[in-house]
Amino acid sequence: MTSETRPVHDAADLPDDAVGVVDVSDVALVLRPDDDVAIATRDLDAGTTLRTPTAVLVLRGDVPRGHKLALHDVPAGQTVHKYGQSIGRATADISAGDHVHSHNLGMDGTARVHEFGTARTVLPVPTGPVRTFQGYHRANGRVGTRNFVAVLTSVNCSASTAKMIADQFRGAALDAYPHVDGVIALTHQSGCGLVPGSDGANTLVRTLRGYAQHPNVGGLLVLGLGCEMVPVQSLVDGLDLPADTLVQTLTIQDNGGVRATVRAGVDLITEMLPVLDARRREPAPISEIVLGLNCGGSDGYSGITANPALGRASDLLVAAGGTSVLAETPEVFGAEHLLTRRAASEAVGRRLLDRLDWWQEYAAAGGGTLDNNPSPGNKAGGLTTILEKSLGAVAKAGQADLSAVVEYAEPVTERGLVFMDTPGYDPVSVTGIVAGGATVVCFTTGRGSVFGCRPTPSIKLATNTEMFERMSEDMDLDCGRVVDGTASLDEVGDEIFERIIAVASGEQTVSEGLDIGQEEFVPWQLGTVT
Repeated sequence: MTSETRPVHDAADLPDDAVGVVDVSDVALVLRPDDDVAIATRDLDAGTTLRTPTAVLVLRGDVPRGHKLALHDVPAGQTVHKYGQSIGRATADISAGDHVHSHNLGMDGTARVHEFGTARTVLPVPTGPVRTFQGYHRANGRVGTRNFVAVLTSVNCSASTAKMIADQFRGAALDAYPHVDGVIALTHQSGCGLVPGSDGANTLVRTLRGYAQHPNVGGLLVLGLGCEMVPVQSLVDGLDLPADTLVQTLTIQDNGGVRATVRAGVDLITEMLPVLDARRREPAPISEIVLGLNCGGSDGYSGITANPALGRASDLLVAAGGTSVLAETPEVFGAEHLLTRRAASEAVGRRLLDRLDWWQEYAAAGGGTLDNNPSPGNKAGGLTTILEKSLGAVAKAGQADLSAVVEYAEPVTERGLVFMDTPGYDPVSVTGIVAGGATVVCFTTGRGSVFGCRPTPSIKLATNTEMFERMSEDMDLDCGRVVDGTASLDEVGDEIFERIIAVASGEQTVSEGLDIGQEEFVPWQLGTVT
């Protein structure tokens, strides 16, 4: 009898010590008692015999690590459950022991019921002394985690010049200024040809102004060409900049060209450095940390290791009075009902639904759907539909109530858990989060993203141990230990929380050590370009 035709047996048919029979809990995870699938924790070969609490089944094909295997038969057209939620519908008859993936699982278009504020959570109040971190206290009351000089461009035409200026401060150039974290060029592909007052123009300006007033930026040089739609001065006029931010502006045309502007820019920044270097970190309550939550290169482990562990860390920060920012709107589609139940008000919940409606129209206008989102890498890692990906992604938000929903790059002023409307594309998403004020970012990855986001440090959390060991020089923490059995979810969540505080206090992340994060500044481009 072949592996394709072997039957499913009742668990009582075989003795506990039957030769060749493996307990499903030894090689796979069943997340909820009523789930239809389990997640393989190692590569499983066709013909492997597994014992579940109710049956003995034989794998009908290979199941890679992180992928799903059917625990029982699911007829075509029926919903398939993981996390106790629908992740799609069977597009063909699924038999117990089948590999469940794109070949037999598709979207579930059933409308979800949205409730508002029906699952509010009171997080435990921390006991003991108030936790603190060592940060840079800014004149407007905010607290930074880094002390950067930013060369902020108003238009792409000034991008090369900005990089030339910043490059003069690499290597040993800052050795005499150990309390300055660096000089970064924040360049982009826009700034002209936009329709004034349009969504695209407003989004760009909001993003640039968000970086200009960021608490991790102590010195600011705004650089333009001179004839662009977004004038240099418009990025600082009327902006509530901290009074201690050192600000200078230059335009290439008025300053005599590229070489003259580079010389002038270097001189202006050189004057800033002694002032910025004199600043020191001082204790601040961790309630002043604004934590960005993001994931990229997700896999089948993301929703069971790194994301829920980060969710615990986020809850610990929110319980202490801090702020966490969840984002990537297309990647909460199908799981938004879990967030609306936690909304602080119906208005907050409906604001999230409004943004999802916009995204569905936006995707349809481009000839797609939100289920186009899982990337080839996501699917290779075991994720099949956007519903499955989203259910794992929202785990980053822990259990805290949803206090606010804000536009892309809008300043985050509410404390607690905040949702920001961003695309799922990592550099664009995190650029918005940082523009909103995030002073530390935690970035979970299963496939192995090498992301950074200066001027904010990015802590990279590996979802699985195999990738962490293979890319150990690019990862900060191994969350795969949750599946390996060497650490509990709470223990890893507590480690992430402590790492957040340490990094906020100045501990360097691996992406910072590699000088990654300047090129990842990618504002969201919207609307007409003429």
